[in-house]
Amino acid sequence: MSDNRRLKVWLPLMFAFALALGMYLGHKMPAARNSDSASFFLNRRSSLQEVLDLLKYNYVDTLDVASIQEEAIEGLLSHLDPHSVYIPPADVQEVNEDLDGNFEGIGVEFNIIRDTVNILSVIAGGPSDAAGVLTGDKILKVDDSVNVAGKNITAEDIRKLLRGPRNSTVKTKMLRGSKQVDITIKRGLIPLNSVDAAYMTAPGVGYIKISKFAATTYTEFLEASRKLEKLGMQKLVIDLRQNGGGLLDAATRLADEVLEGSKLIVYTQGKNSPRQDYKTTRPGVFEKGSLAILIDEGSASASEVLAGAVQDWDRGIIVGRRSFGKGLVQEPFELDNGATLRLTIARYYLPSGRSIQKSYENGREAYEEDIANRYSHGEFLNRDSIRPVDSSLQFKTPGGKVVYGGGGIMPDVFIPFDTTRYSDVLTELYNRNVFGDYVYQYYTANASEFSGYKDASAFNREFQVSDKMLAGFRTLAAEEGVNMARATAKDNEEIRTRIKALLARQRWRSEGFYEVSNAGDPVIERAVKELQEMK
Repeated sequence: MSDNRRLKVWLPLMFAFALALGMYLGHKMPAARNSDSASFFLNRRSSLQEVLDLLKYNYVDTLDVASIQEEAIEGLLSHLDPHSVYIPPADVQEVNEDLDGNFEGIGVEFNIIRDTVNILSVIAGGPSDAAGVLTGDKILKVDDSVNVAGKNITAEDIRKLLRGPRNSTVKTKMLRGSKQVDITIKRGLIPLNSVDAAYMTAPGVGYIKISKFAATTYTEFLEASRKLEKLGMQKLVIDLRQNGGGLLDAATRLADEVLEGSKLIVYTQGKNSPRQDYKTTRPGVFEKGSLAILIDEGSASASEVLAGAVQDWDRGIIVGRRSFGKGLVQEPFELDNGATLRLTIARYYLPSGRSIQKSYENGREAYEEDIANRYSHGEFLNRDSIRPVDSSLQFKTPGGKVVYGGGGIMPDVFIPFDTTRYSDVLTELYNRNVFGDYVYQYYTANASEFSGYKDASAFNREFQVSDKMLAGFRTLAAEEGVNMARATAKDNEEIRTRIKALLARQRWRSEGFYEVSNAGDPVIERAVKELQEMK
């Protein structure tokens, strides 16, 4: 092995050891996680800093020290739990925006079709809407000097060009039909909504879809609940499927709205983090009506806090499949280079006393393969295939129901995974973005047709994807190299549903999409049936 190769292999290990030593020494100081511990590192160089300085000033070749240092940090974290992560400086802003529930930009959704940036939709009341941007416009130039058409530009490149500080301006040249128009847009604060849909899914039964738990989720939930109450909601379905979590505070505040009295929602505790209880503190907007929570293998963290608290207090029914199993709490630590270290500092425990964190003793690779292993083992299709539960991890609710720790939330009502919605043909159509291309082309060519529908509910009742539309879709798919001869009758049914849902999204955004795509969803149908049978 050459000297350079040896150096590349051993340097990350050396840095990891030095960093671990520095963390150990820092832990031994009287005050950890405060300014005193920071001054310790400032006043006395760590071994890691000594090695970095020696490399920087004495090594024979030029090194990317920052890159090697990141590798060393990630090497160290790989020996911890799977949720302690290092976020590089370039990614911090995007991660924070997702949790903050907003970003600064122009307020459009776009797609790149054949090297052309197409405006898919314009956020109502947003900066682009105010400037006169229309769905179907094509971006030719940004700020005069940047030509974005006819070149291999990426979606990330476009986002960087269009985003910027609030109240700053961006000059664009758009192609509208055959005419070029110059539009100057004043950037603003753009919401990243976490409540994707709120509508009446059955008489007296409301439905709220929550995609994540961000800083704005609580307020969004209150607004959605009040809207549905005015429409006659007496029972409620909260959909947390594929909700990977987010802010613990958002989940506990929302739980306070559906749990009555003074109740423990969750508590956190770690070796260096004393127990902290989160309890209900005020009257909620939906404490009395029948409640169902939908979960699946993608429901994690804050989603499991809400679902687990509802289950542990016998407040409602949990419908779907076993959740992910993340019961660890991370705290962000900002680093001097602009990066963030999200370090696990505690576990959370549900009201029954159970922890639902699944094991990570076999390493990160095995942890990451857990969901795939569940599927191959048959757990997605049969409740009896769920892994055996250690009797020591059984707990009881006040009503006497047995609940489990050690690996996610077990649903009260199991609904198997619908494999027919993900055939090879459909997967290929998704991957090649045939759905997105077809819907965009159809909508822009027939935009006036959609103005005749009062709302997404009316559209869902009255609009049908015709045979002519399906034939046009199949033609486009064939042009993209998809062999549609393999499509079954079930595939064609799913194609019609997806086209209709995406057309609704063009007009009514995510709420329209879910109202259409949820029609016939067996999980929602079972939840509604269970609620209607409750007194």
